Amino acid sequence: MRLLLIRHGQTPSNVRGLLDTAVPGPGLTELGRQQAAALPEALGHESIDAIQVSVLQRTHETAAPLAAALGLEPVVSDGVHEISAGDLEMRSDHAAIRTYLETVFSWSHDLSRRMPGGESGEEFFARFDGSIADIAAEHSGTVAIVSHGAAIRVWAGGRARNIDPDYAARNTLDNTGVVVVEGDPDSGWFVDTWAGAPVGGARLEDASADDPTGEPV
Repeated sequence: MRLLLIRHGQTPSNVRGLLDTAVPGPGLTELGRQQAAALPEALGHESIDAIQVSVLQRTHETAAPLAAALGLEPVVSDGVHEISAGDLEMRSDHAAIRTYLETVFSWSHDLSRRMPGGESGEEFFARFDGSIADIAAEHSGTVAIVSHGAAIRVWAGGRARNIDPDYAARNTLDNTGVVVVEGDPDSGWFVDTWAGAPVGGARLEDASADDPTGEPV
């Protein structure tokens, strides 16, 4: 099967550089809505069978234009939400962002390490893997999953057989950027493409945003 792992559109917290991971979270900025509106055309070459979203509001708003264009109803997938910032929630200082990124990318070699006040690597992969397995059990074609920057990067880096976690740590994922993954839970996953720019193109990229979950380590 083919997974289109789509990062949500820009939010006010992205612009302010906040570690904002709690439910339900903010909606999209005007730029974020433009980015979401560009998805149907940008993904027009894909034959999408289903759309999944996380429990956070920004993924619902991002998926809405694509769902309307395809005549599909987005389904909430409980395990694909962002990696919780725990005690670092709503902080934007350098120390907090560094701790967040170092923690999530340390899971490549230490799944027991826990985000301060948040989840461990074991817990993150268990819930994200669980959602992907559920999706794979229902679909064999192409599924668009609107998720979150750190969650997509860490899961793809930890589960794809043709990249390593260092690749995911070095390569950012901008708002509405897409990581295309192919395979299945049994035989494994392979990254097909990793977007270094929003799928809507440079015109819809906000270079002024200071986005913690899109930064390299």
